[in-house]
Amino acid sequence: MRILDVLSAERVLLASELPGGVRSKATVLAALARSFSASTSLSTADVERILVEREALQSTGVGGGVAIPHGVVNELDGLLAAVLLCPEPVAFEAIDGAPVSIFFSVIGPKRATGEHLKTLARVSRLLRDGGFRARLLAAGSGADAFNLIAAEEGRSANA
Repeated sequence: MRILDVLSAERVLLASELPGGVRSKATVLAALARSFSASTSLSTADVERILVEREALQSTGVGGGVAIPHGVVNELDGLLAAVLLCPEPVAFEAIDGAPVSIFFSVIGPKRATGEHLKTLARVSRLLRDGGFRARLLAAGSGADAFNLIAAEEGRSANA
């Protein structure tokens, strides 16, 4: 499964495009939850609760300015992803203690655990490249960022 199979341009957001902006872990998770609920029948409150519960277990801040909030939502038929880019980093209790600028969230049903783990690994590989992370954060719009992700995923598939 490719990242583009679970990510749509509508779910790639820039913090600067959001009303009120993004200033905390709570506002990051709320923005991601709204993004998921806008394209599904899920309520924002339910998705936000799932992401918050997962973060309470251990931060999904993986270091290098990246976090991968994820959770199980059995009401879905398959996996979904959303991205939030915050050029002004947010404190997120990442494993390296650094603030986070790139939030790449994945949700899906428990029965898709294998695909969920494979998708998290693909996201991790995609965001390993510091140059790519910098280009992503410099994107002028969510659509531009989506196109960068699509190009990078295509490039790494052909490498």
